[in-house]
Amino acid sequence: MMVFASLFAALTAAGAYIQIPVPFSPVPVTLQVFFVLLAGSMLKSKWGGLSMIVYTLLGIAGLPVFAGGTSGMGVLLGPTGGYIIGFILAAYIIGKLSEKVESAGKSSFFVNALNMSTAIFVIYACGYIQLMLVAEIDPRTAFILGVIPFLPGEVVKTAVAAYIASTYDL
Repeated sequence: MMVFASLFAALTAAGAYIQIPVPFSPVPVTLQVFFVLLAGSMLKSKWGGLSMIVYTLLGIAGLPVFAGGTSGMGVLLGPTGGYIIGFILAAYIIGKLSEKVESAGKSSFFVNALNMSTAIFVIYACGYIQLMLVAEIDPRTAFILGVIPFLPGEVVKTAVAAYIASTYDL
C-alpha cells in the first residue's frame, strides 16, 4: 500500500501540471482533485490521507509539485493553500466513508459519487476560507472566484473517478 500511496502522491503532482488558468481567479483548474478523489476511495482513509500528506510535504520541501510547478510554504500559506490542506482531509474522509460503505456491502457508482461529492465540499470549504482570509476579500467574492467557476469541472472529475473506483480495486 505504501507504493500505491506514493504513486497517488506522484499522480497528484502530475495533475498539478495539467492546468487551465482562470483569468479572473488566482486558482487554476487542475487534475489534482481527480487524483485526490481516487486516492481516498481506492486507498481508503489511512493510505489515501497519507498519500496527500506525502504530496504536501514534497511541495513544502521545495519540489515543484503544486499547481503550475510551484512549491514551498509560501504556497501553503497563500490564497490556494487551503485547497491543498483540503486534499489531505478529503482523501481521509472519502476513505472513511468508503470503508463504512464497503463493510456494509453497499458500494456502487452512486455511493462513490456521493462520497466524492462530500470530499469536494471539504476541499472547497478549506480553499474558500483561506482564499477569503489571505486575499482579504469578502465571502461573496471569494465564492465567485474560488468555488463557482470550478464546479462544472468537479462534476466531470467526480463522475469519472467514481466510475474508476467502482470498477477497479487495488
